[in-house]
Amino acid sequence: MSGNRIDFKHSTLVAVAKYCYEGTLEAHKDQIPLEIIPHGSQATYRCCVYREREILRNRVDCACGSVTAFDGKQTYHLDEPISIIYSACEGCPLQRYTVTSNCQHCMAQKCMEACRFDAIVMTHQGAVINPEKCRECGMCAQACPYNAISDARRPCVRSCPVDAISVDKKNRRASIDYNKCISCGSCTVACPFSAISDISMITDVIDDIREGKEVFACFAPSIEGQFGGVTVGEMIRALTMLGFTDALEVALGADATAYHEAQEAKEVAREGGHMTTSCCPAFYNLVMKHFPQLKDKVSHTVSPMVAMARFVKQRHPGAKVAFIGPCIAKKSEVKRYKEAELVGADYVITYEELRAMFEAKGVDPEAVAAASVQQGSVYGKNFAVSGGVAAAVQQVLVEEQFDLPVSCLKCSGAAECKKALAMLRAGRINETIIEGMACEGGCVNGPGKVTDMRHSLGMRKQLLKDADDRSILENLEASGFTGVDMKDGR
Repeated sequence: MSGNRIDFKHSTLVAVAKYCYEGTLEAHKDQIPLEIIPHGSQATYRCCVYREREILRNRVDCACGSVTAFDGKQTYHLDEPISIIYSACEGCPLQRYTVTSNCQHCMAQKCMEACRFDAIVMTHQGAVINPEKCRECGMCAQACPYNAISDARRPCVRSCPVDAISVDKKNRRASIDYNKCISCGSCTVACPFSAISDISMITDVIDDIREGKEVFACFAPSIEGQFGGVTVGEMIRALTMLGFTDALEVALGADATAYHEAQEAKEVAREGGHMTTSCCPAFYNLVMKHFPQLKDKVSHTVSPMVAMARFVKQRHPGAKVAFIGPCIAKKSEVKRYKEAELVGADYVITYEELRAMFEAKGVDPEAVAAASVQQGSVYGKNFAVSGGVAAAVQQVLVEEQFDLPVSCLKCSGAAECKKALAMLRAGRINETIIEGMACEGGCVNGPGKVTDMRHSLGMRKQLLKDADDRSILENLEASGFTGVDMKDGR
């Protein structure tokens, strides 16, 4: 093992999955850090092996879904999809703007002129910023003709699209304001120390499998291209080898979501109004937490994940459903439906976690042979990419020969989503539908992916060549996707 931060997380997930499958997790849980970093090892990334092992202990807690937090008065169980591993947080420099060696000690002194807080003084060595006076407005950096003032904002803070991450000036550690957090997972990818992690549900899933419960795996459309050239049929076979009762393609649920959102779009178009999609849980959270005035614009239709969970549970009462995808925010969606006592998926497993489960059980999906299977239309499969939801809704309208124009605004990434919602709130949107995807490029670029988006899209394109051209309405009728309650998406 190279000691890379990703390797540590993966090794922890594999060990937890392995012992959970064996039924010996509790007996081995405390020994996992020592197994990964044995006695006699040298520190590969941190100051010492003892701190590295402490971080691994915290990673084990995340993998087991048993994270605790301290609010200054008491310790409590953290019931959120994302947590900061404080032992791993390096307390990055707090001063955001600093003057670099590029400073030429120029006569114009535009940085000093631009600063409204008198935070900059000129010395014989160049400009110096007084952190006590600096308000981090950035005007000095914009004014400097030599680009000599750098923005050293912490990666986690910079990555958060809703300013949910702040830094404690006393201990220099980051913290998350869950009243603002939309669970998009951008911070988990951005932190160079991997000090922010999603909380896993793999032990719950494996425990249910070991207990002989019916557990169905429903995998997202973005899975094609994530595990090399593995086809849908091969993935279904590989998942049953992990102990799942059966596995289904969520692209079928996407077809159902597209159909029902199209029916909503018809009404909205007739009234000359506007609506947004509800498929992306991070986008949904963005609306509810930061644009609550627009709640009534969100589609009533459930997401493809919930649609498939209800489809499965309608046919298998009492069964558990584990959604598999690259999305961390889906974990917040599971929590939301459970708290509202509505039928939805029971668990979420990211592709990172699925890869660990495959390794723990010695299953290589690329070595599995299985017949070709297609459960969703190409339009449902393309829910995985930006613009795919809007295209599927438009396709339903074409198939039903709807005669009024329905336009769509496609938002790729949280920044575009925020801009579109702000414009909608201001009454400056012309389009009928806003398709919101918090990850740039769509779900294929989710934080829980295992393959770079460029590579996965190339392989995905090859796999989709073999898909047939069934229509959305034909696919729903053929699959028997009827009688499923598609409401409560809002």
